[in-house]
Amino acid sequence: MNFYQKLGGLILGSRLRRLSEYFLSEVNKVYAEKGIPFDASWFSMFYLISKNEHISLIDIAETLEVSHSAISQLAKSLEQKGLLESYPSEHDGRKRLIRFTEQGRQLQQAVEPVWAELDEAMQELMQENEANAALLSSLLSVEQSFAQKSLSQRLLKQPPLNLPR
Repeated sequence: MNFYQKLGGLILGSRLRRLSEYFLSEVNKVYAEKGIPFDASWFSMFYLISKNEHISLIDIAETLEVSHSAISQLAKSLEQKGLLESYPSEHDGRKRLIRFTEQGRQLQQAVEPVWAELDEAMQELMQENEANAALLSSLLSVEQSFAQKSLSQRLLKQPPLNLPR
């Protein structure tokens, strides 16, 4: 039994982060091997933009359930790389929308076959055994539980520790 298995739920967040970092690293190896200048951490934003001709940073942040600040920083970085451009909404001049530049669209077209390969590989992984098959539904269940009652609420329901002062 390794360190992570011994600690069980106590180290769940660290274990999920480690798995995420491994996953992104492996996918980035594929992009590098294929000579595609793409970072796996851009996937969610690229995917949403590829499916929505007109989308705002706020819409992206809400869809991905992450902070507007995080999306804004990523968008700025991708704009500096020449992959995205922002423009004012025709319906609301205060609202900024983003879209691919020509360079961004070419990159999107280059990564889409990798996404299809990744989808196929993940489906294969999920079919290897029952535990893998249950992973996505288990993650959804945990997310829904946290939506009902956050981890901090679960922790803070406990009486405060009487620590010496």
